[in-house]
Amino acid sequence: QVLAWGLRGLRGGVRAPSLEVQCGGQTLRTPTIADLAANPNFPINAFLLMLHLPAEEEYMPPIRLRVLDTRDFGYRPEVGQACVRGLGQHCCQPHGEGQPPGPRTPPPGSAAPWGRIAQILPRITAEKGAADKAAEEEEDEDEDEDDWWSKFYAAMGDKAKSRWGTNRDRLKIYSCELEAVPEFEGLQDFCQTFPLYQPGGHPAAGEDPMPVGEFKGLFHIYPLPEDPGVPPPPRHFQELPPSQPQKCLVRVYIVRAFDLPPRDRNGLCDPYVRVSLGTKTLGQRDQYVPNTLEPVFGRLFEVTGTIPLEKDLRVSLLDYDLLPPDQEVGTTTIDLENRLLSRFRAHCGLPTLYRTAGPGCWRDQLPPSRTLEHFARTRGLPAPTFSVEGTAVTFGDQTFLLSHFESGPPAHRYPGVPRERLALHVLHACHLVPEHLETRTLYNSTQPGLEQGKVQMWVDIFPASLGPPGPAVDITPRKPQRYELRCVVWNTRDVDLRDTNLVGQRMSDIYVTGWLDGLEEQRQRTDVHYRSLQGDGGFNWRFVFSFEYLAAEQLCILPQKARGTPGCREHFWSLDETVLKVPPKLILQVWDNDKFSADDFLGVLELELIRLPRPAQHPQSCTLTRQGTPQSPWPWRGARVPSRLSLFRQRQVRGWWPCTVQEGSKRRLSGKLELSLELLTAKEAEERPAGKGREDPNMYPTLPAPVRPEWSFLWLQAPLRSLRYTIWQQHRCRISLGLALLLLLALLLAFVYATPGYLAMKLVNPLQSLHLAG
Repeated sequence: QVLAWGLRGLRGGVRAPSLEVQCGGQTLRTPTIADLAANPNFPINAFLLMLHLPAEEEYMPPIRLRVLDTRDFGYRPEVGQACVRGLGQHCCQPHGEGQPPGPRTPPPGSAAPWGRIAQILPRITAEKGAADKAAEEEEDEDEDEDDWWSKFYAAMGDKAKSRWGTNRDRLKIYSCELEAVPEFEGLQDFCQTFPLYQPGGHPAAGEDPMPVGEFKGLFHIYPLPEDPGVPPPPRHFQELPPSQPQKCLVRVYIVRAFDLPPRDRNGLCDPYVRVSLGTKTLGQRDQYVPNTLEPVFGRLFEVTGTIPLEKDLRVSLLDYDLLPPDQEVGTTTIDLENRLLSRFRAHCGLPTLYRTAGPGCWRDQLPPSRTLEHFARTRGLPAPTFSVEGTAVTFGDQTFLLSHFESGPPAHRYPGVPRERLALHVLHACHLVPEHLETRTLYNSTQPGLEQGKVQMWVDIFPASLGPPGPAVDITPRKPQRYELRCVVWNTRDVDLRDTNLVGQRMSDIYVTGWLDGLEEQRQRTDVHYRSLQGDGGFNWRFVFSFEYLAAEQLCILPQKARGTPGCREHFWSLDETVLKVPPKLILQVWDNDKFSADDFLGVLELELIRLPRPAQHPQSCTLTRQGTPQSPWPWRGARVPSRLSLFRQRQVRGWWPCTVQEGSKRRLSGKLELSLELLTAKEAEERPAGKGREDPNMYPTLPAPVRPEWSFLWLQAPLRSLRYTIWQQHRCRISLGLALLLLLALLLAFVYATPGYLAMKLVNPLQSLHLAG
């Protein structure tokens, strides 16, 4: 039997071609294609050719194909030819019989699927419990945070970038083209593609000529009964899709590329995507990804085309240059017709779950139940029969229950009716193309045969005759959200004392600096608390840090000037910015201020905002040994308090954290910081403005000036007050005793000095002598 589906890509102004099939001395001529530009398929597709062939495969003659054109005056020139050897791959048993013996294989797509379904049904039931357990563990997670990239990174094994819920919604990543996956038979199970060459230019003649076109068809060779009275077996190719061209919507999802060759002097590339179908070309050169050999595109291209008139989809990567033309990195070509006609349902992959809304909404045109009916019709099988409740279906000679696949209500949101969920489970058991990502190799015409990198992508094809498709999958790369971190430094306790004052007292002039890891240019510092005699300091000082955070990956996005790959030279003309991703970490350092020498380092506190240690509520309980092991408020109930929290969920926290210094191989407690941390989105920060330090607007919260001891001032500003607090407070008893002794000594000296004169006056009494004389 011959399936002559059509001719593709004929060159040289062919008008009305026809096909001749020659084998074993017999010749089959197909009807002429009247209008090649309107419909390149043959008007009649299935033919029967009676042959006498040897039983041994190696002695079978080849099948010769000749394409003849129709010209004026009956002239029929040959415009292309092909030779099909190795007919054993086309041998099969008559339609409707059992498995053939020997090396011959059944025709692709002719085997009934329920045999395989019955084999895997016990395994499905056994694995159901493990899947349900995993689903229960993820039931409490917020699926609104899930996106397509979570499935992608979970399939890649990158748990750090994947989100919750991805164990239930899986994505298959193929390391090759979808046509190269063995279980899908090259997507040529319906018809194969045979290249046509110019007469006398077959590759066996010498060089490798360029094909002048393609023949789409298939051959089935099977024995007929020797007894003429026995009726012939049923023919193949009974259920054929419509041969008229179909208008289709094609969605091309370009996820990423890797292993690209360098195209610029800095050893990097600025790639962008260009998609072509027929005369339509999509993709703009200004949408390039700068300075990378592993770009992440996350682009969706929608294009309409008529298949098979426009069947070859070209996906090209080009390198952006400041002055065009841009260099082509590589191109891959996809035959959309094979995907649309394949009985493996390659036009739209089957998702793991059926959802009626949300990020993983069903995107195909037909629901799973109608898809199962369409699958049965194309395979020549009886239509499936569903129960009234939709929890059971009879397909072939097997009855499937929804309980075979689900032990309870679905844990995910928007699960849909049981009928559709059961139909989807049965479709997955039929080994159809799942929701996937294929890895295609890029080639360049200037360097044929050499790989130019790979691109990961997938294609969805939706015929217009089946109605509008579902919503497209959002694969836009994750975008960071801007946050503002407000850190208020209230007090310090027990900070190391590094200086000595004039009277020998230990003291420190304390101040605190802070910044976010990777954003050192935003470094801020408090004012100085002078002359802290016990390591205590009061600040009431606010730090304000603005940053971009990627919640799905729990990383901060730090833009920086492109530096290229490690080891590459940085050029000053690299104007494009690349990004650096680091975990969100707040770094606070305590210093001792010195005027005439370098400041002394007193301690550091590093706080990871996504794994923030719970603070102590009192400075006495803030220690290194108790840090991260909080006491439960109800210890008799066995309540479990997490040792760490995420500031992105709690948004606000206040308490005491320990500062440490490195001494040898251990870290030592060198002080305690009382902080309040508050995280706001950009919109919240705009609605609740707050200044740095105690500047205006001094709100949320209002920070008063710190109440500091009278001796906590700069001694050069008030030397007498400095003497009062440094000398008087330490030696006031001795000073008072010394002053008393000095006063007594002065009185004693005055007494000794005045006593001789006083005694002489008493003895002589000059006033009495003058009175007697008078």
